[in-house]
Amino acid sequence: MSVNPEVQGKTYPSTPPYLVGREKVREFAQATLATAPVHTSVDAARAAGFGDLVAPPTFAVVVQEQTLAQLLADEEAGVDFSRVVHGDQQFSFSRPIIAGDELSATLTIASVKQLGGHSMVTASSEIVDASGAHVVTAISTLVVRGEGE
Repeated sequence: MSVNPEVQGKTYPSTPPYLVGREKVREFAQATLATAPVHTSVDAARAAGFGDLVAPPTFAVVVQEQTLAQLLADEEAGVDFSRVVHGDQQFSFSRPIIAGDELSATLTIASVKQLGGHSMVTASSEIVDASGAHVVTAISTLVVRGEGE
C-alpha cells in the first residue's frame, strides 16, 4: 500500500513544548562526536556569547521526531513504518538551539510523490521557541518502500 497522496499539504497540531536540557545536549554531542566546547561547557558557551550550552545543529531532529510521530500514527496517511527509510534531512536555522529553550514544532506534509513503486514523503517541521519565534525548520524526506521491495 502506498502513502495516501491526499495528505500532501496537511498540517498537524503543534507538539507539546520540549525543554532542552543541558545533559541532553551533552549526551547528544557525545553521541554525534560534536567536540566543540560550546556543546559541553557552560563557561565556553557563555564565553562565546551564548546564554547556555549550544546544541549541535542536528539536535533539531529530537524535536522533529515528535512531529514525525504524528505522521506515522495518522491512519489516513498510510505510512507503514516498517517500510520507511530516511532519505534526506535539511535544516534552516534562525538561531542555534540553546539549553533551556522550550521548543514546539508544527509538521506540514510538503509533498507526497510516487517513484518506481515507492512513496517519497517530504515533511517540514517548523520549530519555534516559547515566544513563538522561529528557531529552525527541519525538512525530512522519508522513502516508504513499496510492497515486495
